Amino acid sequence: MSKVIKRLAAAVPVALGVAIVAFLFLRFLPGDPVEIMLGDTNVTQQQIDALRREMNLDKPLLEQLWLFLAGVARGDLGYSLVKNQPVAKLILDTLPATIELTFFTVLVAIVIALPVGIVSALRAGSWLDRLVLGTTLVGVSMPAFWFGLLLILLFSVELGVLPTSGRIPAGVLVEARTGFMLLDTLLAGDLRAFGAALRHLVLPSVTLGVVFSVVLARVVRSSMVEVMGRDYVTTARSKGLPERVVVIKHALRNALIPALTVTGLQIGELLGGNMIVETIFSWPGLGRLVVSSIFARDYVVVQASVMLYALTYVAVNLVVDVLYTYLNPRIEL
Repeated sequence: MSKVIKRLAAAVPVALGVAIVAFLFLRFLPGDPVEIMLGDTNVTQQQIDALRREMNLDKPLLEQLWLFLAGVARGDLGYSLVKNQPVAKLILDTLPATIELTFFTVLVAIVIALPVGIVSALRAGSWLDRLVLGTTLVGVSMPAFWFGLLLILLFSVELGVLPTSGRIPAGVLVEARTGFMLLDTLLAGDLRAFGAALRHLVLPSVTLGVVFSVVLARVVRSSMVEVMGRDYVTTARSKGLPERVVVIKHALRNALIPALTVTGLQIGELLGGNMIVETIFSWPGLGRLVVSSIFARDYVVVQASVMLYALTYVAVNLVVDVLYTYLNPRIEL
């Protein structure tokens, strides 16, 4: 437990360091958030200066940084320069959509990758193995946003069976109790809304899940091929154990360690919000919030979101390290 606490404590300076770097880089981006907010409206220079003072953008760079870090220390992430709402509220409003998408993305990836990787490893060198390797190579080379557009053209435009954007149809009203649309529809007892929310989730989760699954399948296949040649697998077979027990209990458990690493990194990226895919499908998650904030030069939102990304990666990797010790007790945290 002490090692876990030390790892959590180490995450704090990492997150602050990332936030400081993001703070400095954002200030060097071209464009003034005040001018972007005001647009082409007829305002005087005095009004522009007053708004800049209100946002503390008239202060020296180091003083702006100090105000930001002091707010973070108090648990205050600041106010959005554009939406004039607390940044913490904006993040909390969008994070459930990203978590929901991440969960189903990982579910799709595991359902595809595990059987494909195992079968390919057990048939190593066969035509099936070569087919899997060739297919996964194509998948690795395929950008997620391009694959998402293909799915939209096929299932939404041509077949008309799945929606293209959003989390639920515009005319369906569901009380937001948890922020997780599927759970909220079940709590409301509205199965029709649940089905509609599930249909909206299919395309973005399949887009990300399939692209992730090809990477995971290759890792599982490579690990399984290596593990199947180990002495303990040969010993298990010599004891007369069924092949299913040998593969699942002895080989797969040890082969999952590299796959777990890849999955952890991918979950960290997904929880940070897949910006391009969320934008394509108009998915109201954290990634889309960050994209809109970057274009609007909403520094405060981007800084807080980047810091959350860093904490997410550290937390997910800590969970992965703990799972290592479960899969292989010889590995220390």
